[in-house]
Amino acid sequence: MIKLTNVKVAVDDRTATETIIAAKLGVKAADITEYRILRKSLDARKKGSVCYVYSFAVCVKGESGILKKNLKNVSPYDDKVYTFPYQNLSSDTRPVIVGTGPAGLFCALMLARSGLKPIVYDRGESVDNRTHTVEKFRNTGELNINSNVQFGEGGAGTFSDGKLTCGVNDVRTPFVLKEFVMAGAPEEILYSSKPHVGTDYLKTVVKNIRKEIEALGGEVNFNSCLTDFEIDDGRLRAVEITDVLTGDMHTHKCSCMIAALGHSSRDTYELFMQKGIEMMKKPFSVGVRIEHKREYINLLQYKDNHLAETLPAADYKLSCHPGGRGVYTFCMCPGGEVVCGSSEEGGVVTNGMSYYARDMENSNSALLVSVYPEDTGEEILSGMYLQRDMESKAFEAGGGGYIAPCQRVGDFLAKRATTSPGDVKPSYLPGVRYTNLWEVLPEFVAESLRLALVELNDKMRGFCLDDALLTGVETRSSAPVRIVRDEYMCSSVKGIYPIGEGAGYAGGIMSAAMDGIKCAEIIAGMV
Repeated sequence: MIKLTNVKVAVDDRTATETIIAAKLGVKAADITEYRILRKSLDARKKGSVCYVYSFAVCVKGESGILKKNLKNVSPYDDKVYTFPYQNLSSDTRPVIVGTGPAGLFCALMLARSGLKPIVYDRGESVDNRTHTVEKFRNTGELNINSNVQFGEGGAGTFSDGKLTCGVNDVRTPFVLKEFVMAGAPEEILYSSKPHVGTDYLKTVVKNIRKEIEALGGEVNFNSCLTDFEIDDGRLRAVEITDVLTGDMHTHKCSCMIAALGHSSRDTYELFMQKGIEMMKKPFSVGVRIEHKREYINLLQYKDNHLAETLPAADYKLSCHPGGRGVYTFCMCPGGEVVCGSSEEGGVVTNGMSYYARDMENSNSALLVSVYPEDTGEEILSGMYLQRDMESKAFEAGGGGYIAPCQRVGDFLAKRATTSPGDVKPSYLPGVRYTNLWEVLPEFVAESLRLALVELNDKMRGFCLDDALLTGVETRSSAPVRIVRDEYMCSSVKGIYPIGEGAGYAGGIMSAAMDGIKCAEIIAGMV
């Protein structure tokens, strides 16, 4: 096959793909026997001429002759495929996995395919039941501390924008994307430069992955929380699991526990500290959600092309360093909504979510300020306590019921309380209360946001819109700690393997899934 790159196509071009490829290769369209899109990206740098940029793998008559011409952007195609190295294994002991986020699910999937029949526990509910619980919370403000936007099948990523981007060049990346497609995700994620599936597809994907784990002999147990574990001579001997519905506890003897913790597993962090597992502070970020109308962001990004039907809802990625501290946008949700990510009573947490279509009225993004280890206390969990304090203040400012404090950007810059919305209406449920976020946020966070809004407006003119809304607080973008592990991914206690975002080793769905696969390779390789 031939690889053809940097093929630019105007957004309104209806020319057949075979014709475009043939023109680039200097052949007839009939000579092309097969082609596959390898990558599709959107180039909106020139606002008046937005175009798509493609790379293709092409089967064409006379390939060797074409390659000898040394045409620009044409080269041989080498398709690297990842294969899990272990199969048909058996063991007297079954690995235990705690957590069904991307790291836990993919670790369990690989171990199940190798024959090791993992036993998986998650404190939350199955994705269908979890969806009903989350909807009830959004409509009534009744929080289930074990099953919510943070906890349950699929992890925190289930109720998110569903981005499947990863900055790591790893052969496991296309493998994970293919697994998502086989589990029900749209095929375009295999080649999109910014793949996403949205909450609607993610619910199907995680359920189908779980069904395959079970079909291969694995067990997946919901409403089952890790509450203790036994250590003898520096080694794991057993785990204690508590049924969160009945309070019943049982002890499961095991020598291998993969701790695929979410970044909100605060009671588990505290348990690990009590058990003497080595942990360390790490940088993290806190801030707010900023919300504009979707059509307004489209106009800012696409200019004259903003009404083109072939263009997706526009996104953005911005950053600056006012006063030397990093401030950046994160988890931008085009055509999405701001959701409540609370998992503890008396604390308000914001997050962003979208469906695959990304067609809701507003677009939102986290606007985050970097927090460094020296910004918090000496304790290992001091960053977690800062997060909790911010969430408590946000709950108080909202007046209870998980109502979130909200402020217009113009009022925030003027340090005055907001009394009513402008043109942008909040999407957050259970609802918002207009107030002054300067009374909620730590001084260094609020001041960094104030300076950053002005700088970011220079980078994306119109971003600092007076009527744009800031809703707080965003505190769960990443884990505030890292559970130390060695080159074999083992913690300071033999047999405990911390993986994924909550353990401090991943930063999204894809990187967490790949961390889970790497751990499965190690576990299977030791059998």
